[in-house]
Amino acid sequence: MIVTLNAYNVVAARCAAEYLEMTEDVEKGNLIYKIEVFLNSSVLRSWKDSIIVLQATKSLLPWSEELKVAGRCVDCIASKTSVDPTNINWSYTYNRKLAASDEIVEIQQRMHTVPNDWWVEDICELDVDLYKRVMVAVKSKGRMSSDMIGEALKAYAVRWLPDSYDALVADDYMKRNRTLVETIVSLLPPDKCSGCSCRFLLKLLKVVILVGAGDTLKEELINRISMQFHKASVKDLLIPAKSGGDTIYDVHLVQILVGKFMVHVSSSHDINFVDKSESRFVEINTEDKTLLPLGKLVDGYLAEIASDPNLSISSFVDLIKSIPDAARPGHDGLYMAIDIYLKEHPNLSKAEKKRICGLMDVKKLSAEASIHAAQNELLPLRVVVQVLFFERLKASTGVSAPTSDAPRDASMSRATLEEDWEGRASEHHNSLKQQLGSLKIKGDKCRNSDEMKCRSTKEKSSGLLLPSRSRRIFDKLWVGKGQGETIKSSETSGSSQSPPICVKPGEAKSSVMGTVAMA
Repeated sequence: MIVTLNAYNVVAARCAAEYLEMTEDVEKGNLIYKIEVFLNSSVLRSWKDSIIVLQATKSLLPWSEELKVAGRCVDCIASKTSVDPTNINWSYTYNRKLAASDEIVEIQQRMHTVPNDWWVEDICELDVDLYKRVMVAVKSKGRMSSDMIGEALKAYAVRWLPDSYDALVADDYMKRNRTLVETIVSLLPPDKCSGCSCRFLLKLLKVVILVGAGDTLKEELINRISMQFHKASVKDLLIPAKSGGDTIYDVHLVQILVGKFMVHVSSSHDINFVDKSESRFVEINTEDKTLLPLGKLVDGYLAEIASDPNLSISSFVDLIKSIPDAARPGHDGLYMAIDIYLKEHPNLSKAEKKRICGLMDVKKLSAEASIHAAQNELLPLRVVVQVLFFERLKASTGVSAPTSDAPRDASMSRATLEEDWEGRASEHHNSLKQQLGSLKIKGDKCRNSDEMKCRSTKEKSSGLLLPSRSRRIFDKLWVGKGQGETIKSSETSGSSQSPPICVKPGEAKSSVMGTVAMA
């Protein structure tokens, strides 16, 4: 009888020979000796055969462990991953997704060079416990970079962790998925600032929460994510809230991530938090490159969660105040989030609306956002008047009114925010162009040529076309009609008025500026 040994049956043959005691003591050149020669000279020298044999050892425990077949395979695989790619002459699997434009170039390069992560896909076929042993051995050799370890873990997670919510929490796979994510987190590189992307870590955090993997893993991932939180995307932050929660998404978790990120930023600048007006702020260098993407990220997330009818005003306000002013050179994104929140929560009181809108600086709105805000009936009247005033002020002075503490590249970030606001606002509002068309006002005929010339000059200098109601309100504030004219400032509630103020003809403009600023 002739038996042909190969990578698939050699482990079973070795265990059977050991059980039958087919040793050299019985006969020289017995079966155990022949199998050992085959393992050392053929199987363990082959990259793919070593992986096949290692996978086969799991079904033959504890014999395969006692005979050290599994251990030898692990050492062999780990050693081969550390070989210089230029010296690799064996076959391996490399089926990474390539962009259409790069596919031909990548294939040509692959014919001549071996990528550094050539070994990643083949070991993804191992079961989770064997995969952990291999990765521990690879890391122990100290020759693999953190980025490469992170790439290997990401490939394994993509291979085995399901994408759908139902598959993750299904009773038949819950335990398996929990073991998978626990293993992957335990193998993360020791350097928390590199190795794994923020997006990958957030996906792991989502799985940890859904499968109930434990608070220890959750804290570990939160600490890692908080160090590169500004690199996340809004979609990555949409983590479902726990069952029984009030909100759709876990807003409290995002607040924790933002808070920890701000602690890291402040510590990197050797700055401590200080209390101001019962709120916590931190004075940070406005040129910090992490703040601008952070502001855009938080405002985008606010716009997503603002439509949740169960989102409390305290959670919404706390998240707005969680980042410093330097992270928001423009307030278009914040205005959009506030507008959505006001629409989805029509039962807010005037005091609550004032509390929310008070967090928005109308001087930091773009021209498009100001036009929208000027005819937004959901905003308090005080805010509308402030928008009209500052837009007319900017038009008359010919400046865009940037903030004094804006970073040097604030113009670029502001343009980005404006594009983001325009794109996202189309989902929640009617076409802005149609609204602009409805705002055009034709000037009434003037009684004499001097008045017509004056009004024509003002119309050309003003970049903001206002509805008639808002125009009448603003004209009363801006233009003094003579000595003894009184200017009245309406409160948000409309229930009280300030005492009349006598204005001299030469002081009309400055008096109005002071009145609106105090309002």
